[in-house]
Amino acid sequence: MSVQSLGYMGFTVTDVAAWSTFLTNKIGLEQVETNDDSALFRLDSRAWRIAVEKGKNDDLAFAGFEVANLSALEEITEKLKSAGFEVETGNTELAKKRRVVDLIRVNDPFGLPLEIYSGPTEVPEAPFVSPTGVSGFLTGDQGLGHFIRNVPDIEKTLEFYTTYLGFKLSDRIDMKFGPDITVPLHFLHCNGRHHTLAVASMPMPLRIQHFMFEMDSLDDVGYAYDRLDENITVTLGKHSNDHMISFYAETPSGFEVECGWGGRIVDENWTYVRHDKISAWGHKFVRKLG
Repeated sequence: MSVQSLGYMGFTVTDVAAWSTFLTNKIGLEQVETNDDSALFRLDSRAWRIAVEKGKNDDLAFAGFEVANLSALEEITEKLKSAGFEVETGNTELAKKRRVVDLIRVNDPFGLPLEIYSGPTEVPEAPFVSPTGVSGFLTGDQGLGHFIRNVPDIEKTLEFYTTYLGFKLSDRIDMKFGPDITVPLHFLHCNGRHHTLAVASMPMPLRIQHFMFEMDSLDDVGYAYDRLDENITVTLGKHSNDHMISFYAETPSGFEVECGWGGRIVDENWTYVRHDKISAWGHKFVRKLG
């Protein structure tokens, strides 16, 4: 049994107001709840997809992975428990807060809290409206998007996500950061999206390197590129593995967000390969983070 998609993400941030401005006025998400300490954001028919909560870490706080139904949730729960993982169940207060029917919580091998859930809330009676006019974001059976998980031990992490959550390897890129520095990036899928998760060991203290939104049109990406002009860290380019045309920008917390369009689809006939370059063209670094 596999998780089906990345359903939601939560971040602890030092400046909730800055994140609210960034996600709405720059990216184009719709803010649905906010106060001094937290905010929720929509980008499709779901009640919410992104949460930001006030904290001092400026990092990914949790990730929510969706399964098909309650039976699938029970199956994954038993699989994790049988393998000796500490699994939190029966947290009805948290399920209510996340607006899902039921969920479990388990940490990945390096401490990232994962929430595996069933029964998310749909609100088609309140259609998503982007404050910047984004025509839409590609979600559906491909889920929210993807993120790159930064860990000290790749093999241990890959074993967890493939063996217990059902992810499959898409490909690998050996990314060169210098003449003597090469960092392998491993890309994994759990649905038709080329990768919902990537795993790497990077010289940075955060849990993630970036997360990604896929937009419905190339024009949506272009307009976002103009809005995020002062935040751009990597120019428009096309990735060698998922073929997505995208750019990267710095978030108010210092890590990056990727906005893209046109990612390729994987299916049951997909063959695992490797690449020497992360991009076929473009993706030029224009400034450092921070």
